Amino acid sequence: MAGLYFEEFQDQQIFDHALSRTVTEMDNVLFSSLTMNPQPLHLDAEFAAKTEFGRPLVNSLFTLGLLIGMTVGETTLGTTIANLGMREVAFPKPVFHGDTIRARSTVVGRRESRSRADAGLIEFRHEAINQRGEVVAVCIRAALMKKKPG
Repeated sequence: MAGLYFEEFQDQQIFDHALSRTVTEMDNVLFSSLTMNPQPLHLDAEFAAKTEFGRPLVNSLFTLGLLIGMTVGETTLGTTIANLGMREVAFPKPVFHGDTIRARSTVVGRRESRSRADAGLIEFRHEAINQRGEVVAVCIRAALMKKKPG
């Protein structure tokens, strides 16, 4: 499904996104390495085994990126102008290798752009949910969206 235009979003509209993804050890190691994050809690199984978690944690920024990525196809694919920012980012539960993540988005705000007649702002509440139904990540994201052409 292509993304929606500003006018096609409704207040409190909910998207239970079709995509889901099982997070692998390779995802975590590559992401942590590519972003130069040497935190042993993500990369060192022996170190992580001695923590309260007992095993490596998935890098939270990978989880956030995965969450946003899973929402694009049904909301903003090809219709967004810019991602304006995220706030109220939280990780209420840890993500581990082997967890399967799905996403839910709710439109929590919408308004016409004050500076662009061809655009409007949509605020989404994005939630990442694991296979046990636990919310593992949440954020409010503001997106500058195209209006329908013509």
